[in-house]
Amino acid sequence: MKKTTNTLTNILKKTKPEHLDTYFKNNAEEVLEQDNPFAAYMRSTVREKGLRFQEVFLRADVSEGYGYKLISGEKHTRQRDTILKLCLGAGFTLDETQRALKIYGMSPLYARFPRDAVLISAISSGTREPAEINRLLEQNGQPQLRES
Repeated sequence: MKKTTNTLTNILKKTKPEHLDTYFKNNAEEVLEQDNPFAAYMRSTVREKGLRFQEVFLRADVSEGYGYKLISGEKHTRQRDTILKLCLGAGFTLDETQRALKIYGMSPLYARFPRDAVLISAISSGTREPAEINRLLEQNGQPQLRES
């Protein structure tokens, strides 16, 4: 995935409905699967990073069984922290994390919220360990990441 969502949106604004087949053909690698876009995004991004999901779940401190059920769509969580931990475990950048949250149907990190500000700063600076993130959250008087 190399094109931004804004780029794809701008292309679509100029694409007539009768030419959508060309859009889909030219952007096949950019378009997510309709049935489970979160799973498609996670699989492709984790694969690009050369990781296996077992590693991601271990780093994220999410049980393997539960992690696979979340990825497959068999289970759903309302805990944004669980999705954040999966992103941390996969070593996602801030942009990748924001996109994963949006695709999952959760609000992205918002710089005006103090807790989110700590998370944005930590992820942007390369901090990926949940324990280290929790330490930073605690140092800044914010609630730690919730257990999965």
